[in-house]
Amino acid sequence: MKNNFTKAMTFRHACKLFDENKIIPDEEIHYILEAGRTSPSSFGMEAWKFLVITNQELKEKLRPLCWNQPQITSCSHLVVILAGIESVKPSSGIPQKRFARRPLNQEQKNRYIELYSQHLKETLSSDKNIYEWTARQTYIAAANMMTAAAYIEIDSCPIEGFEKDRVEELLEIDTTKYQVAMLLPFGYRVNEQSKQIRLLFEEVVEFIK
Repeated sequence: MKNNFTKAMTFRHACKLFDENKIIPDEEIHYILEAGRTSPSSFGMEAWKFLVITNQELKEKLRPLCWNQPQITSCSHLVVILAGIESVKPSSGIPQKRFARRPLNQEQKNRYIELYSQHLKETLSSDKNIYEWTARQTYIAAANMMTAAAYIEIDSCPIEGFEKDRVEELLEIDTTKYQVAMLLPFGYRVNEQSKQIRLLFEEVVEFIK
């Protein structure tokens, strides 16, 4: 099993061009999205949403807003990862519902929401701060989706190069509820994978005893 995971990590790369004639089967795209859905998040808030775009006309409209990157239009499925805004605010009532899934009595739930509110007081003070926090959460889900895709030999490419406001406008996103964190296309490579370049293990890992 360890070798299978290592193989997936080696297979994964930022695919720059996908085969437009190859479509990911429904079962496999669901497998990838399930890896995102079941990912861990801070306080278990799951402050994300995944928009899955297969409409070619819409992808064509998005491409100029994404630095004209060909991955946007050549991919099989374009996943727009949204970071939650309203859902993490105690005033929305959603954090209380998230905590209610835990086996806690009411007193414990009240203490937990108080801890949550106080610990994140600065973070929850503005939508800008919330976005910075929840967008970081979405990268956990994105990484898991990319690895899950690589495990079944499907390619991906995380895209941060986009005009956020214009993408949100085109997709008619209510930015008080969600904001775009990343675009993540999936598909099958056309070109041979470039050599993976990484720092040495000793350069990035330090054991403290």
